[in-house]
Amino acid sequence: MGRGSVTACSEAVVAMARSEEGQGTLALLLERMHEVEPERLPALFNAHVGALGLRAVDILLADVRQQALISLPHEPGRPPERLPVDTSEAGRAYRTGAMETGEHPDGGLTLWLPLIDGVERIGVLGIRTDVLDRPTLRVCRALASLIALAVVSKSHFSDAFPRVRRSERMNMPAEMVWAYLPPRTMGTDQVTSSAVLEPAYDLGGDSFDHSLLDGDLHVSVLDAMGHDLSSGLASTVGMASCRNIRRDDDATDLSRIARSIDSHLAHWLPDRHLTGILCHLRVADGLLRWVNCGHPPPLLLRGQRVLAEAMTSEPQVPMGMGHRLGQAEWRTDSIQLEPGDRVLLHTDGVTDAKNATGVRFGEERFTEFVLRAVAAGEPAPEALRRLIRAILVHQRDRLSDDATILMFEWHPT
Repeated sequence: MGRGSVTACSEAVVAMARSEEGQGTLALLLERMHEVEPERLPALFNAHVGALGLRAVDILLADVRQQALISLPHEPGRPPERLPVDTSEAGRAYRTGAMETGEHPDGGLTLWLPLIDGVERIGVLGIRTDVLDRPTLRVCRALASLIALAVVSKSHFSDAFPRVRRSERMNMPAEMVWAYLPPRTMGTDQVTSSAVLEPAYDLGGDSFDHSLLDGDLHVSVLDAMGHDLSSGLASTVGMASCRNIRRDDDATDLSRIARSIDSHLAHWLPDRHLTGILCHLRVADGLLRWVNCGHPPPLLLRGQRVLAEAMTSEPQVPMGMGHRLGQAEWRTDSIQLEPGDRVLLHTDGVTDAKNATGVRFGEERFTEFVLRAVAAGEPAPEALRRLIRAILVHQRDRLSDDATILMFEWHPT
């Protein structure tokens, strides 16, 4: 056997041993992470990464506005580190969903891997290592998946992670709406839906919902009148009504969902109303049905263009006003999508945002931004993150109304 063959054989044996030891360590971490306090996750993983051939790990979560990545401290009392999403290596991993590498000042390498919950970006994992070979990379990816699972599972019963992800105080309506919102991004290999909303800490009455049921996508964007606690309550009642009908009755009957929202608002908040879009996409064949309740019409993006007025329909009254006007039904419209079509929903706070001189952000600027992002191949979550940031910059970070954007894409295999 030649020298090269001996070296290759030795490397294979080392890789195999490392793989077996790594699997045992990962199994141990999987067992212990369920019992450890959320604040002690970094300490738990750093106590065992040496057995994986790694130096250290850092867990960073995206803040509420997706502008910074904030580290979970390794020990109590240690201030968190903040890395900008737009200009750091860690931020690039978050933006692109791909691993980034760089040299560490104290020697070795730093790997940045995105932390993903399904298709939802929650942060990044920083890993210090001396080598970057195939077995190490496999271990790092497994570790990123495990840590994402730990963060998500503990977020359901702890306030530790929401506290870390906040950069300022949140008002009560925003607290209520965020508590009820689904993940910003969800989807499968057939369909993807992603949303953003601002002002994150000072929401009034905007909300969104998206869900998969029986293989179909259900989407709603709601905009409550006003900007106070009652507006947040109205929005929450709207989301709860959607879910109540979907889970207990016929989820495809959009008019019934609109009637349910109208009825509950009439009973609990008779002086409030909601504009909104309710959508049902039959993923098997791309048939999209929607009800527009006094809301800006959806935009259909096909390839590199917007199909003007493809989803514009006769306006209908907002939910919460039907009982006052004696309206018992809401008309359902439909359109056949083509593979790759994207549908964009938004509230009027998006296009009505004005800068210091009174210039509106406008629908033309809005659609041009989205089309440029699509042409550049940006994934929907990143395109919407940058778009909402552009709207904030346009209005100098002082939105006068809530701004919500949701985009879903039908991409059948």
